[in-house]
This record gives sequence, C-alpha cells and structure tokens, in this order.
Amino acid sequence: MRVVWMREFGGPEVLVPGEAPDPVAGDGQVVVEVAFANITFVETQLRAGGPGPFRPELPIVPGNGVGGVISAVGAWVDPDLAGQRVVTSTGGSGGYAERVAVDAAAVFPVPEGLALDAAVALLADGRTATGLIHATGVRPGDRVLVEAAAGGVGGLLVQLAKAAGATVVGAAGGPAKVAQVQGADVVVDYLRPDWTSTAGAVDVVFDGVGGAIGTAASGLLRRGGRMAIYGLASGSWAEVSEVDAAARDVTLVRSLGGPEDMRTFTKSALTEAAEGRLTPVIGRRFPLAQAAEAHAAMQSRTTVGKTLLVP
Repeated sequence: MRVVWMREFGGPEVLVPGEAPDPVAGDGQVVVEVAFANITFVETQLRAGGPGPFRPELPIVPGNGVGGVISAVGAWVDPDLAGQRVVTSTGGSGGYAERVAVDAAAVFPVPEGLALDAAVALLADGRTATGLIHATGVRPGDRVLVEAAAGGVGGLLVQLAKAAGATVVGAAGGPAKVAQVQGADVVVDYLRPDWTSTAGAVDVVFDGVGGAIGTAASGLLRRGGRMAIYGLASGSWAEVSEVDAAARDVTLVRSLGGPEDMRTFTKSALTEAAEGRLTPVIGRRFPLAQAAEAHAAMQSRTTVGKTLLVP
C-alpha cells in the first residue's frame, strides 16, 4: 500500500511517499480503508524534532487520526462491523496511509447524515473543543476569549461557547486569519500591540497558542475566571503563575480527563455535528503523496480550519 514515511526529523521535505506492507487484522482488530487522514499542528512540531516527551522513534509513518470503511475484521470481532463507516485514532502513528489496522474498540461509527470528511475533521478537534467547554464550565453570561479562532479547534470552540450562551471574543493572527473567524461577537488581531485592550476583560480563556499571546491573555481574566491551557502553536507554553492565579481565584485547566472522558467527548462532537449543531471548517485537502506540502502550508499559517490528506 502507499504510505508517507518519515525517516529523519526536519522540514516538511522529510515526509516522503513510499510503500509498506498491507496491514492484517489481528485478534480484536479491524482494517480500515482510509478515505481521509487528519493532520494536526502538533504533528508538524513532532516532525521538526523539537524536544519533548512525544519525540517518536524513527522511521515511522506519521498520522494519528483517520476515517474510512472497515474492510476486514479479525478474530473476536463482530463480523457485522465490516462495511461500516468509522473514524479512529491509530495509536500515535500509521495514519498517513491507504489502510490501517486498529483495535476494534478504538473505532467510532460515523452517524447517519454526517459526511466522512467532517467526521475526520472532528475526531481530534471535536473531542478537544467539547472537553474544553466541559472542563471550563462555560455558561450563559460568560465572556470567552478563543485564541486561534480561525483554526480547527478554535472554530469549534466559538460555536460551542455561543451555544452555551457565552459572548465570544475570537482572536487570530493577522488580517487574513481575522477575516476567516466565523461566529464570534468580537474579533481581534493578536499580532497588534493593543490587542488586549480591544479584547477586554473575560471570564474564560482558551489558550491554544501559548507563548506571549497566552501569557497576555491570562491577564484579561476577571477574578474567579478559568483558563484552559491546551496548545503551544507559538512553540512554547504560556507562562502563567500558579501563585498569581490562586491569588485571583483563577482556575487553570491543563487536563481534559482520561480515555473514557475522551471517548464521551468524541461521541458528543459527532452527534452534535450529525444533528447540525456543530460544523467543522475544512480548509484544504491534499493528496496523500503531498503530505510535505500540507505540512508546509500549515506551518506557514496559510491554512484555515482543518487540513486533510486524501489517500
């Protein structure tokens, strides 16, 4: 089968199309014919080889989220699963491929009426956004700041926060990204030096950018506010003092729960989308062989919403 190999750390050019043996469904496993593979910004950071706990052993086929149709089932698996549309995580690698073998317990059926590409776009981003809303307890009357509001997670956070009755300030970097923010009550450009004055005081901050942006956003929180720190698109985590947060009665959220919680959040996101209450934005699709180009586009910050690979 066709795959994308990564044999060294570096720029997007280290993602090279190649071949690999077709996977076989072992006991308790299914084989999924991949229609769409999800790309996350974290994968671009892992590819670059920066320090961190998730530095993979090479060589690998990258990719951790896919969607498609089950083509084979192993022993101890319900044979009726064959032919079903599903989305699934691959366990950390192997997703940039035509087929994957995964544990049957890891797959999520795609609800009737939900397109497969939309379901893949929601697999990582939907469960993250749903979990963040739950963890921060967004409620009617809250004023919420969503960083990277034109991105995959950010765009969903805007929708979910609005549905919870909050007023939403969407923040994005640069005029082009600001123009792509949808559904927010106020939109600010966090590359402008006066952006915090424009954003104003808030009750909740969703920090997916980190660095100086996340640190500045923390200063906007009212007493008793909540800040979810979940990403470092800038390359570093926001510097937020635990002591200062405690003095202001600010709750810092750094975890969304365990595996069962994440399964619940995933199912919720898929159901909300199938019923028309949550819509992911799919910005660009690249053929599998152009994974390097897809990574380059994401790193250049020219993409909006979710970027997908299409085997």
